[in-house]
Amino acid sequence: MANYEKKMQELGLRVPELPPAAGAYVPAVRSGKLIFCSGQGPYRDGAMAFVGQVGREVDLEQAYQAARIAAINCLAEACTLIGSVNNIRRIVQVRGFVNGAPGFHDHPKVINGASELLLQIFGEAGRHARAALGAGGLPFNIPVEIELVLEAR
Repeated sequence: MANYEKKMQELGLRVPELPPAAGAYVPAVRSGKLIFCSGQGPYRDGAMAFVGQVGREVDLEQAYQAARIAAINCLAEACTLIGSVNNIRRIVQVRGFVNGAPGFHDHPKVINGASELLLQIFGEAGRHARAALGAGGLPFNIPVEIELVLEAR
């Protein structure tokens, strides 16, 4: 079995504490071996790390970093059900939503922040299906929201 916790440590990452819920939902739901993680933003150290529209207040690199943070927060959600990232068999799907300013069209480049991070951590098991969508706005004016579907061991 792969040691994804060790890989995260090598990358200077850790699974954070679960961010507080922003509404009436649960962090993640398990159905068979699939885990559906609720949408997460760039919440870190008690606050949103980035706020604003991509292409206006947030540049492409900041949005890429926001997607990475949001993906790690999704892993925290999964860990509420399976205990450890080592219990993840594979990443099935990433859905990314980008709060882009009018005329912004680089949504896939933003969501690459999440996708490339998951590939770094999980290797081949991190290859996934994906959607990178534009949104007219996101909760708390965050630039990026990420949802994950993953398969547990």
